[in-house]
Amino acid sequence: MSAMPRVLVCDDEPQILRALTILLSEAGFEVVPSATAGEALDKAAVRPPEAAIIDLMLPDGDGVEVCRCLREWTQMPILVLSAIDQEQRKIEALNMGADDYVTKPFASGELIARLEAALRRGGPSFAGPIMAVGGLEIDLAARGVRAEGREVNLTPIEYDLLRVLVRNHGRLMTHRALLIEVWGPGYETDTNTLRFHISNLRGKIEPSGRREYYLRTEPGAGYRFASLNKQGPAPFRKAAGLL
Repeated sequence: MSAMPRVLVCDDEPQILRALTILLSEAGFEVVPSATAGEALDKAAVRPPEAAIIDLMLPDGDGVEVCRCLREWTQMPILVLSAIDQEQRKIEALNMGADDYVTKPFASGELIARLEAALRRGGPSFAGPIMAVGGLEIDLAARGVRAEGREVNLTPIEYDLLRVLVRNHGRLMTHRALLIEVWGPGYETDTNTLRFHISNLRGKIEPSGRREYYLRTEPGAGYRFASLNKQGPAPFRKAAGLL
């Protein structure tokens, strides 16, 4: 576990979200706040946290569905926040992959203790997986890449682009989302820079003679990493760690 584990916090009540942000920050966590189910899932996909605290009642869905979606690709600890009269929803969330729950109103000490216990149970899995598709292998912990058995030397920008795209394989990543995640706020319109680095990345990882085999262009929208279909690369396999 890192010195400041990243925790995704999703609650649509501003005062609770603010209180949780302060509480967790003071306890030594890096907080990723979100107010809707969609925002929580987007933030988790772009830069995966090490744990999540999800309210069961959200304006665009519910915490049960967020748990289900997260469990499709990650084993990070998930705590759900529930009201006293939400017993059935708590059960559904646990069945969908939540690790624990805290009932509102909650004591700050209990929440921190439950989160820390869940992270300890998670063990060393947060280091990151080695993911492989076709002849491409990406070690997300060591920031290493191999293509057809050879080491690929990527620049930091190229690696960060590949990491974001691989974490979201099959999903469209817009120009804006990639620019903000890799370069930061203020660069969201710099599509020429993005195209330049995508082109360089393709030159290093794409198989000879196979244009857009891994990195697919969605004209006018963005890019996606290989959809897992019969015509494309073989599906990802978990070579080590967890997805």
